[in-house]
Amino acid sequence: MSYRVRGLSPEFFASLFALTDDELSSRGAVRRFADEPNAFPCRVSLEDASPGEEVLLLPYRHHDVSSPYQSSGPIYVRRNAISPYDRVDEIPRMQLGRLTSVRAYDASGFLVESDVVPGTDLDRLARHFLENPRVDYLHVHNARPGCFAFRIDRA
Repeated sequence: MSYRVRGLSPEFFASLFALTDDELSSRGAVRRFADEPNAFPCRVSLEDASPGEEVLLLPYRHHDVSSPYQSSGPIYVRRNAISPYDRVDEIPRMQLGRLTSVRAYDASGFLVESDVVPGTDLDRLARHFLENPRVDYLHVHNARPGCFAFRIDRA
C-alpha cells in the first residue's frame, strides 16, 4: 500500500515571521533560534532546523474534525521553509531517529488504531495501518513531547 507524506503549506505561516515578538505572543507563539541540531523539527519542510536558524513555535490545530479526537498542539516552522515536503513512500529523514506515535483515523475523524514505534519502523506501520479499509489517514506525532509531526494519506 503506497502512501503520501506532505508537510504543511508555508503560505499559512510566512506572514507570521514579520510580526514583532509581542504580536507573536498575543497569538500564543514565540520566535526561537535553533541552538542544537535535531531539536527543532519544521512541519513544512519536515527537516530539522540548523543551529542558528530562526523558527517559530506556535499552536496549530492539526486535527480539525467534529469528533472527540479533535486536537491541536505546538509545532515549529522554519523561516527558510519555502516548499512543503511532498513524497510518496518516503518517510522524512528527521523522523527516522525519533520515537514515533502513529494514530490511524477513519473518514469521520475517529481513532481506529494506534501504536508507538521507532521512526525506522514507521514505513512498515504506515503500510500496515493503511491496509485496513476503515483507516482513511494517519497522524504521526513525536512520541516523547507528543507534538504533531505530519499526516500520511494513501497515494
